[in-house]
Amino acid sequence: MNSALQKFTTPVGTALDRFIATKQSEFPFATGELSQLLRDIVLASKILNREINRAGLVGIETSMDQENVQGEHQQMLDVVADIRFTRALTRGQQTCCILSEENDLIVETGNRNAKYVVTLDPLDGSSNINVNVSIGTIFSIYRRKTEIGTPPTEEDVLQKGRDQVAAGYILYGSSTMLVYTTGYGVNGFTYEPSLGEYFLSHPNMKIPATGQIYSVNEGSYEDFSPGIQQYIQYCKKERYAARYIGSLVADFHRNLLKGGIYLYPSTQQYPSGKLRLLYECNALSFIVEQAGGLGSSGEGNILDIIPQDKHQRVPLIIGSKQMVKQVLEFLK
Repeated sequence: MNSALQKFTTPVGTALDRFIATKQSEFPFATGELSQLLRDIVLASKILNREINRAGLVGIETSMDQENVQGEHQQMLDVVADIRFTRALTRGQQTCCILSEENDLIVETGNRNAKYVVTLDPLDGSSNINVNVSIGTIFSIYRRKTEIGTPPTEEDVLQKGRDQVAAGYILYGSSTMLVYTTGYGVNGFTYEPSLGEYFLSHPNMKIPATGQIYSVNEGSYEDFSPGIQQYIQYCKKERYAARYIGSLVADFHRNLLKGGIYLYPSTQQYPSGKLRLLYECNALSFIVEQAGGLGSSGEGNILDIIPQDKHQRVPLIIGSKQMVKQVLEFLK
């Protein structure tokens, strides 16, 4: 082929929609609903990506001067993200209810014949919006527990991480990426804005068994347990690199690619931990386990915790398997 012609006809890669369609056979109980649900999440992420990229031009990065149910200060983009994902999932008709960080109660979509439940952190790291630091969306998908056709209840969302059908995150950074798993490995897709499509860029992602990066807010060092303090001192002696962005998705994504560990242990202020089990820790623990890593609360595997509350908080130690196991030894 003529070299000039070849330059303009090089394959662009596997589009996400095609990838989802080819993987649908992995779910013999599904008839396309899960694929459609993933497409709904993708659509909302594209819209939100547009809003984030022009945030500084339209003033959307400003504060709402109000708190969410968590007692955290809401940014306007927090609310925009929640509305975008809720609307897309409702109109897609594959989700019977949604649990969001931004809402105290579960949100009924009106789709009582839908098989699936979504738990969602619409915009993780929103405090970094106005300083142009990477932020993200985290989601989990479960099969509903209550009978199809009936109103969804809290029973549908209070499921342990092992029950997840799929989980993923979208990272809005120097490039926008979707990383997700359906229990058959982890795959990453990069958004190509000129085509408006995600393309497979990181197939079959695997986290290194160990690494030399530790991610923790050392400003809370004095509030950590002796075991965590000792582990941090060990990291310093071993000349590990301290890397902490303050956006959970961004810190997790870096460690997934390079090998490392992320710690958000209990403190005096948050004795039960700060991160939410159902829409942050479960999703990332499912992903990291599928990639060969491990997620722990310090007392057991995150995926085995039976939730007692919709907005339950837990400590999180997550990343390369050998590093997580080492922290658990220090905690003993």
